[in-house]
Amino acid sequence: MVRSLLIELVLFLTPFLLYGALLLATKGSLVPEHWSLGALVAVSTVAILLVVLGLFVFEHGRQAPPGSRYVPAQVRDGVFVPGHFE
Repeated sequence: MVRSLLIELVLFLTPFLLYGALLLATKGSLVPEHWSLGALVAVSTVAILLVVLGLFVFEHGRQAPPGSRYVPAQVRDGVFVPGHFE
């Protein structure tokens, strides 16, 4: 759960960090005057789209094949075996 939240947080913050790096490279500073409203709207839109896309991709990848059954996580011979579908 924590890993999922961290991934989504990174996906959300990436456009802001990239835009900040672009401002730093072109203008030489990160003063608030350089962050225009249009740029913030565009960066926020991209960030939200990345989060939605990330949620879709990660959830889509976790679907079980039709007719499969879930085998819960267990410890076999002292080794942790994560839950999976068979």
